[in-house]
Amino acid sequence: MIGAMLGEAWMAMGANRLRTVLTMLGMVIGVGAVILMLAIGQGAQQQVQESIKSMGSNLFIVLSGSTTSGGARMGGGAAPTLTITDAQAIEELPYVQGVAPSSPGTAQLVYGPSNWSTQIIGTTPSYLAVRDWRLASGSSFTDSDVRSATRVALLGQTVARNLFGEEDPAGKTIRIKNSPYVVLGVLAAKGQSLDGRDQDDTVLVPVTTAQRKLFGTQFAGTVRFISVQAASSEAMPAVEKAINELLRQRHRIREGADNDFTVRNLTAMANTAAETAQVMSLMLGAIASISLLVGGIGIMNIMLVSVTERTREIGIRMAIGARGKDVLLQFLLEAIIISVIGCMIGVALGVGGAFAASKAIGMAVLVTASSIVTAFVVAATVGIFFGWYPARKASLLRPIDALRFQ
Repeated sequence: MIGAMLGEAWMAMGANRLRTVLTMLGMVIGVGAVILMLAIGQGAQQQVQESIKSMGSNLFIVLSGSTTSGGARMGGGAAPTLTITDAQAIEELPYVQGVAPSSPGTAQLVYGPSNWSTQIIGTTPSYLAVRDWRLASGSSFTDSDVRSATRVALLGQTVARNLFGEEDPAGKTIRIKNSPYVVLGVLAAKGQSLDGRDQDDTVLVPVTTAQRKLFGTQFAGTVRFISVQAASSEAMPAVEKAINELLRQRHRIREGADNDFTVRNLTAMANTAAETAQVMSLMLGAIASISLLVGGIGIMNIMLVSVTERTREIGIRMAIGARGKDVLLQFLLEAIIISVIGCMIGVALGVGGAFAASKAIGMAVLVTASSIVTAFVVAATVGIFFGWYPARKASLLRPIDALRFQ
């Protein structure tokens, strides 16, 4: 029974091929647009999530204070108000998992005929744990290197590639400001940060080496910022409060006076960026879904025309014994076939378009099985829903009226 009806539906569609193709085109464009837009939105969302993951989890950055010189007000980090001992005191706070004081600067690196200008961060071995940064090769410097201000370095992937090419840098000697530094290892790739900065264009050295032998410092032991990792996301509010109270006490800041430091919750900022990317993904999907609605309306219009054209045929069928539900099923099957075939072609075009966009313009896309299934199911449902009314209208025709229809 169903097989015969499917054959009839296929023949009816074949009799008007151009109209069938144009009707199907709405579903093709709708499904393709939804999959493509979701792939772009989810690709952007994945990029943000990877950037968040590369920063480290449950992370605070404590910046040294601002200052005023000659009437000019300078921003956070201009005044040397944070010290290594501040970092050691913060590490003793409850729910603090790791602390890394940092003193950054910029210098020219030289190896053989190659040279590269990059950011150099003077820090402690705990920086790798706080930032969740692994080593691709070699080993890290130690607390002993920090105490001795040893001339050793860890290279980011970008620096290693520009100085050494395919050569393994571990154990080699480079020159920074005309002084030799032994490369202990190479950091694993981190990629871009949320602000678009290349995190791999970095060199890590012991903080004391940076202070005494590279950049100098106005006051002994001062650092530009301190990275603090909380034990869990739930503990972050308590840790932030404790850091503020501790540093105000250590810096002898009077009640009501402004802090000479700034505590920034990087995890909260990153989560905001992730939520923004998620909203963008949903908006792109919702905008593309409008084309599915248009495709469904197209199916209803064509099916209504088909019912009108085949009114006499419906009358003959019902006169020789066909029931209303048989006529309903016949026209509904035609709508289903149009919807399903259109969805399948749309899925192929959407997936192909997403990968083509990724290769052509380097756009980050992420095609997931759930987005394909969702687009397919929604499109098929829309097609069937809009095909129901014409099919229902055909099934309610009276045989005598249908036979008289001109």
